[in-house]
Amino acid sequence: MRFLLSLVLAAMILTTSGGVMAADLEKTLYMELKSGRVVIEMRPDLAPKHVARIKELVRQKYYDGLLFHRVIDGFMAQTGDPKGDGTGGSGQKLPAEFSAEKHVRGTVSMARTPDPNSADSQFFICLGAAPYLDNQYTIWGRVTEGMEHVDAIKKGDRQRNGRVENPDSIIEMRVAADVTKKKK
Repeated sequence: MRFLLSLVLAAMILTTSGGVMAADLEKTLYMELKSGRVVIEMRPDLAPKHVARIKELVRQKYYDGLLFHRVIDGFMAQTGDPKGDGTGGSGQKLPAEFSAEKHVRGTVSMARTPDPNSADSQFFICLGAAPYLDNQYTIWGRVTEGMEHVDAIKKGDRQRNGRVENPDSIIEMRVAADVTKKKK
């Protein structure tokens, strides 16, 4: 009985108020949007180089204030460009890390040019299934909470490839482990 109680206490200590185990906090992002928080589970098992780079950019506060410059209803919401028009990036191209994972609603994947090894800082969140992207774009995460806030992002004009007039933005993006450290 004492052993069982110890296990329960250990689990309670490891669990944060958001229900995420402490070991997972380094693999979790909090993205604050005007309508609320989006929780993204990063997948270093699928794309270790991309996850490492995304975490590096998040810790530099790179994504804070960036626009969702391309949003197509039922398809995806794209961000990560400091220029806000889809032509910019952080200046560090990443080699493709394609996987058998599927582009379904909530998938977080890298945007790129026709060159498979051109992903940089821009990423998109799937608003619906997009099987035609499978094994062609690097999937590095998935939304686990707050998809309703992603759905609330202002949509662009389909006739203009999803370009958004007066687009919504990321208020801030943080690695969950860093947010937890601040609370202590």
